Amino acid sequence: MFSYISLEKQVPQPHSMRKLCAVVDALLATTNSEFEAVYVRRGRPSAPPEMLLKALLLQILFSIRSERLLVDAINFNLLYRWFIELNIEDKVWDHSTFSANRERLFNQDLARAFFERVKLSAHWSNEHFNVDGTLIEAWALHKSFKRKEDDSGAPPGRNPEVDFKGQNRCNDTHSSTTDEDARLFKKSQGDKSRPCHMGHILMQNRNGLIVEVEITHASGTAELEPALAMLKRRGNRNKRTTVGADNGYDSKAIIKGCRRLLIRSHVAAKDKHSAVDGRIKQHEGYKTSLKVRKCIEEAFGWIKTVGGLAKTKLVGQAKLNGQALMCFATCNLVRIGSIGGWWNAHHA
Repeated sequence: MFSYISLEKQVPQPHSMRKLCAVVDALLATTNSEFEAVYVRRGRPSAPPEMLLKALLLQILFSIRSERLLVDAINFNLLYRWFIELNIEDKVWDHSTFSANRERLFNQDLARAFFERVKLSAHWSNEHFNVDGTLIEAWALHKSFKRKEDDSGAPPGRNPEVDFKGQNRCNDTHSSTTDEDARLFKKSQGDKSRPCHMGHILMQNRNGLIVEVEITHASGTAELEPALAMLKRRGNRNKRTTVGADNGYDSKAIIKGCRRLLIRSHVAAKDKHSAVDGRIKQHEGYKTSLKVRKCIEEAFGWIKTVGGLAKTKLVGQAKLNGQALMCFATCNLVRIGSIGGWWNAHHA
């Protein structure tokens, strides 16, 4: 018995993924030069990089927790096959293809190029911003932290018993043997410390789009320098803008740095020893910035619950930076679709 199925007919016309596919294809058409530079032409034919990138978008959108499960889902899901332009009789590549191509295709340079294309595709305002940071749990355990001067090898076994009870551990004296970029950090007094990285974003207030992303080591002062660095990279520097932030950014370094960039800092003031000028607090714009500032938490919530970035499965800051850029690019695509009225969250 012979049966022919057209993938194009299996996807309903009003489906949100149709519009998303058209947008992504248009964006990828502008990145041909970047993909051509890294495409390997020797050896056996490899999976097209555009196809792999669209598969990663599916993994983020539909919260697929591993690349092995992603390949299995593409194998039997007709919508996924249609989205990445894989015919129903074509064989899906092996899951190890992602690992083999991660440094070459999904590095932070190409991920940032795609992120910038998504950002430029939206008509975003360049006047009012908010900045914030969040912790991303590292792919490392407490037991992987050992003294930096300790040259002894790792304990035998896949998951050895390590007794560190009563030991004082800090980032100055200890480092992880699993992820050298991970740092022990706790969010507040009384909370337990955990191996973490820190992610920073700059959000445009009018539409809630993420316009800058930065990944750094986790520390008590790690939010200040990335905030100024992201503000320096923003476009149209001649226009006087505002930036809102929580009281963790209430410091003279941030206030003075924003003034040098001709930016009004709308930072939430601390109860005591605040560096925020009392006259700024009287402006309606200051109150509006503090009210809109909470929307930045929606982006962090999305990448952690939907995008799977509550705990990274990659080792190293460079790989995490690429993963974060892809997650926030996807978050922006969903946001653009919601504003445009063509994205329906029930499909994801």
